[in-house]
Formats: sequence, C-alpha cells, structure tokens
Amino acid sequence: MSAVVASAALVLAGCAESEETPTPAGTSGGGAEQGPIKIGAVLDITGAGATLGVPERQTLEMLAEQVNAGGGVNGRQIELTIEDNQSTEDGAAKAVNSLISSEQVDLILGASRTGPSLAMRPIAEQAEIPMISLAANQAIVDGSTWVFKTAQNDRVVLEKLVDDMTTKGYKKIALARDASGFGEGVAEMLDEIGKPSGITVVVTEKFAPDATDFTAQMVKIRDANPDATLIWGIPPAAGLAQKAYRQLGIDAPVYQSHGIGNQAFLDTAGDSANGLLAALGRMLVADQLPENDPQKPVVTKFIADYKAKYGQNPSTFAGHAYDGFMIAVEALKTAGTDKAKLRETLEKISDWPGVSGVFTMTPEDHSGLTKEALVMVEVKNGTWSVAGS
Repeated sequence: MSAVVASAALVLAGCAESEETPTPAGTSGGGAEQGPIKIGAVLDITGAGATLGVPERQTLEMLAEQVNAGGGVNGRQIELTIEDNQSTEDGAAKAVNSLISSEQVDLILGASRTGPSLAMRPIAEQAEIPMISLAANQAIVDGSTWVFKTAQNDRVVLEKLVDDMTTKGYKKIALARDASGFGEGVAEMLDEIGKPSGITVVVTEKFAPDATDFTAQMVKIRDANPDATLIWGIPPAAGLAQKAYRQLGIDAPVYQSHGIGNQAFLDTAGDSANGLLAALGRMLVADQLPENDPQKPVVTKFIADYKAKYGQNPSTFAGHAYDGFMIAVEALKTAGTDKAKLRETLEKISDWPGVSGVFTMTPEDHSGLTKEALVMVEVKNGTWSVAGS
C-alpha cells in the first residue's frame, strides 16, 4: 500500500483545518533549498500491527495537511509518501529501500513496531539518512548514529512498573510476552531493574503477535503462583491474553505494557481489563491532567484535531506518529534538508513537549524520554483512569 500526499492537494485539504496549526510560526522564510521536502513513512498498516499503523498513517496525513496549509516549512511544502510493510521485517526493509532509492526522501518515519524498525535501521544507517522510529524497544536506538525514536523505551516503562511493584510489595513476577522484537530482553531487563527491590521473574511464557489461544501459557503462569503478572504485547493479542488470564480464575494482579494504549485493546479485553495497571503516556488521561502540565496544551489540541477529522479519539500510537512528524518539522526548520545537519539538529532537540513526553535528545540518547513521561493508569469500567484516583 502506498499513499503519496501531493503538496497541492494538501494545501486545498488543509484549508478546512483550524488556523492554529501545530507549526505555522517560523515555518516561512526563504532559504537556499528549493522544492518539496520529501518525508517517507513505513508503517504496519495491515497485518499484526494494523491497530498501530492505521492511526499513525491518519496522523501523518493530517499533520502534513496542517503544516502545508500553514505555509509549509521555510516556504517549502511537505510531500509525504507512506508505505505499508504488512507488519513484516522483510516488507519494512523493501519499503525503506524503495523510499531511499526511488523516492529519494529526505527523512524516514517508522516503523510502527520494533521488528520492522530493527530491519530498517541498518539500511538507514548505511544510507546516512535520518530515521525516526515510532516503536518501543531500546535496541532500535542503542549505539545509533542516524536513527531516533519517539515511543517510550521499554526500559523506562519497566522502571515505572517496578516502582509500582515495589510500593505494593510484589516480589515474584510472571511474564507473558510477545515473541517478536517487542518482547525481546524484557525478562532480563525486568530482573535487572527489579533486583534492588528483590523482584524476580519466576516464569516467562511467549506468544506470537497474532496468537489467539493463550490457555497453555496462562496455565503455566497460574501454576507458578506469582505475586503479579506482566503481560507484554499489543492488541489484539494482549487483549486476548488478558481474557484468558481472567477466564482461568487467576487472582494475581495484572500489569500490561505500553503497547495497549488504544480502544482496540479495551474492546478485545472487555470486562477482563478492569483493574489492570499499565505505565502509559498522558494522552489517554488528558482530561485528568493538571492545568500546569507542559504536555496538556499539545495533547488536548491533538485530540481535538484528530477527533474533528476522523470522528474518534487518537491512540497512543497516533501520538508517537505526531511526535515523530513534529520533531522532524522542528529540525527541518533549522537544518533544512541537508541530511548531516538534520541529524545533528535532531540530537539537539531539548525540552520539547510532545504527546508521548517532553523530549530531550543527545548524541548518547536518541529517545529523549525518561520514566517521567509515563503515568500509572488503571482500567476502570472499561475506561482509562489515573491509578489511585
């Protein structure tokens, strides 16, 4: 699937948007570079990651319209090309190669999930083109030169969860994790982070991202008699695993990863989700944020814009796409499309309030978020609530 958003059409479509676009200020004003800015995106639009990739595609199309309607970036229109990797590593590699060789893009966004992002990373590094992944695993950016990311690292999510487990006195943790790249290293990292608090992983069970039957895994978790269980996956699998856990009558409380932050999870898990805890970004509880929260203006406007255009609230994955696109725009305003300057500028993003957190990138940290970007959220009556509220 390939969607090319032509600049002229974007200007016309964007005229219907609010005049208060995210980046009209500072986006006009000359410069030696001419012609459109070419941004390529590789997303999981079909396949196991579709609940992530579809809202991300919608977000990128909406933002491109808004920015172009506001005058573009330094007077240059954005030409957005979106490729579907079909939720596969091979599809992601082929798509990014096409964007670089055929479309000659200036910057790459994606992929939606860890595995496809890891498949894209060496290609972007070799081509020396900036890439901003929308996925979670820290391995995507560890030691990277040209690759950045916007989803909170799995490590900071685990740090937030361990804080809560420690407060509640949980020691023995069972883990059911996605068998793809998203779940790689989670057990080892949880053991490492939890060690000072006496927290250990007593059993680890794996499931495919497209799994539908979780009985065998949940029986083994039940037999391990844990203090709490962490289910680490994305919808629909994460929701089906939650249902299987409760159907077996396991009493131990459940934590879930930040991969569940959309309505699809709640729809799949149903009543079984009530009471679970997760470390998630602020967007899902935007109406519960204090007025002085630096992310609140950004988050509330994004929700309003997205809902006005698509008739539904955005997911946290849509938020990762917002951050990737708008961080790219911020860097493009300063560096233009010189790839080396663009990469250096991305490394200097500082105290930038986005949807997923307040970003500060450095040459050593191409993610830019700490555990402070997350809040503990509980599912109550099928909705998201700040835990303890």
